[in-house]
Amino acid sequence: MKFTTSDGLQLAYEDEGEGPVLLCLPGLTRNARDFDDLAATIDGVRLVRLTYRGRGESDRDANFMNYNVPQEARDAIELLDHLGIGRAIYVGTSRGGIIAMLTAAMARDRLAGVVLNDIGPQIDAGGLGRIFDYIGRQPKARSFDEAALVLRETMGAEFPGLSLADWRLQATRWLEESPEGGLRLNYDPKLRDAMRAQAEGEQPDLWPLFDALEGVPLGLLRGANSDLLSRETVAEMQRRRPDMVYREVPDRGHVPFLNEPESLAVINEVVRESL
Repeated sequence: MKFTTSDGLQLAYEDEGEGPVLLCLPGLTRNARDFDDLAATIDGVRLVRLTYRGRGESDRDANFMNYNVPQEARDAIELLDHLGIGRAIYVGTSRGGIIAMLTAAMARDRLAGVVLNDIGPQIDAGGLGRIFDYIGRQPKARSFDEAALVLRETMGAEFPGLSLADWRLQATRWLEESPEGGLRLNYDPKLRDAMRAQAEGEQPDLWPLFDALEGVPLGLLRGANSDLLSRETVAEMQRRRPDMVYREVPDRGHVPFLNEPESLAVINEVVRESL
């Protein structure tokens, strides 16, 4: 399904289930497939999944600088408006969690609760550098089988225990077949240009956005092997929000898949608190 944004783009979304609404917002280069594992394991909720502009089946933006958090936060609210949903529990994976925090500052009344998946107000430099290493670079692998081997080699230490079939599944979510043969990114490579341009400016302090979540049911997940969210940042988040539901997910890096027992426990607790 698709809806039209106020600036005329067609964005893809999925809407399934009945119950409290979980607005699922994916990672930086990801799409609605980020939540396939959650959809397969959770019951009693309505999952609304947005694919941001420039990713997956959503339209690409002629102005790549519109690939930014404030614009994507507005797109998410416009999706809720399109569906006639007043409030939702934001489940934000990485970039999606930053969008959730910004929404607390700009439209708090739309938040019934928030789950932050391996993201906080402070991003470790090592993890950010890794993102800049890969974003916008077309894959060299010519098939999903080859891509699975590359992913296992580069990410296997963060996600021990995944089979080659598991890595192949991830490859099909992050890449697509190219009409010219081989594989290509399933998002606009100009996202790299947007990120580089935005990184050149003064970086905003995200702690006030986190503090804006005060009073909103809040959960946090951290992959035990994450290089983006440190335990020190988690400790400060807990100090500021001692009521925050927190779990560390073993054998996961950036990011947990959301079907782990720890992930489901946090999500279900936030859902209960939001009722």
